[in-house]
Amino acid sequence: MEPRLSLVTLGVADLARAIAFYRDGLGLPLRPESAGDIAFFGLAGVWLALYPRSALAEDALSAPQGSGFRGFTLAHNLRSEAEVDALLAQACAAGATLVKPAQKTFWGGYSGYFADPDGFLWEIAHNPHFWIE
Repeated sequence: MEPRLSLVTLGVADLARAIAFYRDGLGLPLRPESAGDIAFFGLAGVWLALYPRSALAEDALSAPQGSGFRGFTLAHNLRSEAEVDALLAQACAAGATLVKPAQKTFWGGYSGYFADPDGFLWEIAHNPHFWIE
């Protein structure tokens, strides 16, 4: 397997709401390949896809219900603590729920968490030890 990640697909309850959150609320660029019941956002090196939760579960031959911690988070690293605070505020203004306010971390950085309208956890961080484009 090549060491890369191509696509992250989130199963969402309301596709229109999710598109509005990511496109209008967070300002992610909606790709022209989006059509019908799937939306694609171009990110640096990977695409984020939104697809109806029940259809994604059906495709994976899994049950669509589930709640609580899903065992993973999505992370977005920024250049400064001020950028972390600003993005957390932007996400919450767009409909996210602040899960953990930004604070200094044990590993020497600064981070906080929000949950998107479908409950997916995003860590917003400033890590002074490395930068990933």
